[in-house]
Amino acid sequence: MKRNNFNVVRIEKNKKLFNYEKKVLIKELILDLKIGYYDFEKEKTQKVKFSLEIDYEDKKPSNDKDLKSIVNYSRIVKLIKKLVKNKHYNFLETLAEDVFDELFKDKRIDKISLRIEKLEIMKECSSVGIQISKKRSYGQL
Repeated sequence: MKRNNFNVVRIEKNKKLFNYEKKVLIKELILDLKIGYYDFEKEKTQKVKFSLEIDYEDKKPSNDKDLKSIVNYSRIVKLIKKLVKNKHYNFLETLAEDVFDELFKDKRIDKISLRIEKLEIMKECSSVGIQISKKRSYGQL
């Protein structure tokens, strides 16, 4: 007669059994800012649209009473507004790098997909812009 080789495994309540893959979405944040390489772009503000997807991991569920337990979309919007408030960027790409640098200070964030579009710069287009994704590298250089 065959004997089962199963072992009973006890799971303690405080063991961390799950990893949460979370995503913060910010769609079509539209700001007026001075951005551009050409002189006429430096003279007046133009409408710029930001859309972000921010992937992050957490080992525990969000705590409904602790704002620090989430990646806060309101804080991200304020951060972008602060970056563009007092600084002129020549290129969307350099603005994107500053956004990445600030957001990746949160060690939970693994990947950011950022789209920035100028809405008024070309009559023939509803927008022109860039889309960049940046992922945290855990490997050694």
